[in-house]
Amino acid sequence: MAEEHTHGGQSPQGAANLIPGVKHVIAVSSGKGGVGKSTVASNLACAMALAGAKVGLLDADLYGPNIPMMMGSTKGPEQLDGKIVPVENYGVKLISMAFLVPEDAPLVWRGPMVHQYLQAFFRDVLWGDLDYLLIDLPPGTGDVQLSLSQMVPLAGAITVTTPQEVALYDVRKGMAMFQKVNVPLLGIVENMSHFICGHCGERTEIFSYGGGERAAEKLGIPFLGRIPIDPAIRDGGDSGHPIVTADPASPQAAAFREIARKIMTEVGGTEKSGPSIDSLLKKIKQPFTTN
Repeated sequence: MAEEHTHGGQSPQGAANLIPGVKHVIAVSSGKGGVGKSTVASNLACAMALAGAKVGLLDADLYGPNIPMMMGSTKGPEQLDGKIVPVENYGVKLISMAFLVPEDAPLVWRGPMVHQYLQAFFRDVLWGDLDYLLIDLPPGTGDVQLSLSQMVPLAGAITVTTPQEVALYDVRKGMAMFQKVNVPLLGIVENMSHFICGHCGERTEIFSYGGGERAAEKLGIPFLGRIPIDPAIRDGGDSGHPIVTADPASPQAAAFREIARKIMTEVGGTEKSGPSIDSLLKKIKQPFTTN
């Protein structure tokens, strides 16, 4: 239904009313699974919140929702006047299918059911006024991606990849899908870019080098940056403490903050130069909501 879109990522007439208080909706995508897309989405959301933006994070990976675990949110949302009040942690409003179904229950849904639940995550959730709503998409190019492009006006999409060629092949297909529905391509994030040995400091390119940047150049879109492989990033996701908030002074957190800054600047956001480390540390010491 690409013909229903206008240039610049605008969705069908009336769709914007689903989330009237949200300024910018940004899709976080990947061509294949296993590239750390949800880790990137959660850390970018925290980085934007620390930069002073009002941020929401919608876990649209209905078949494998991991955002609540990565964001340290185990308590489900409440209801108010028939609407869902999103969970809030680290200054980020969250909603996920993981809050609504038993942990071990598989979801076996066809397209119409996917569309219905995704629409409810917009229409029936009290997002309030947000500068950014990040949407963590499932891997690939399926029903969720198509439904999303038809429901809300997207400010753009970023894609997460690893450097090796097999991952980049899927990136190109995913980006082509967004282009067909007139969604702006904000850029590529290269995750698991390299490994720095904690003992000797030697850098190892486990998955090759520079593939994300080459793909961005070939597609004519921005290359947003590289995220290294690091146990601290993985630990943050497993423990519910994203590294951007757990260790804001680290180089890994700085990489996420710089990518968030580029995205906010591209879509006309609230933070252009980025907060200082001192101001970030002061914010981290303030109590966050913990669920």
